[in-house]
Amino acid sequence: MEERPIGVTILAILAGLLCLINIIITLRFLGFFPFIGPVDVRIFNLWYALLYGLLAYIWFWVAKMLWEVDPQGWMFLLFVSILSLSFDFVVLITGGSWYDVNASIILSALILIYVMLPGTREAFGTD
Repeated sequence: MEERPIGVTILAILAGLLCLINIIITLRFLGFFPFIGPVDVRIFNLWYALLYGLLAYIWFWVAKMLWEVDPQGWMFLLFVSILSLSFDFVVLITGGSWYDVNASIILSALILIYVMLPGTREAFGTD
């Protein structure tokens, strides 16, 4: 087993956190958790629920790859954070609220910035 740098550990924990956030977003789009957010509106959108359910699974997979310090994890994390930001912006453009996706956007953007730092790239051997 390779030694895992602290930065990679932090990325793995953030990816796991994004998996949980996307599970909650999926359940919100299925109409569950109406008490989170605006109480007077019940949200249901099957398409968004499927997309965010798939994204939750992908974030889980990325967290596992990072925890095991898989060299391909860096490129996959880069791709998934961009994909997550794209999904979130589509939700905002098509009439979703900032409250639905704010944590996902903030964490995905921070991960994207952190992944592009030279020290992180060196930890995965991509530099």
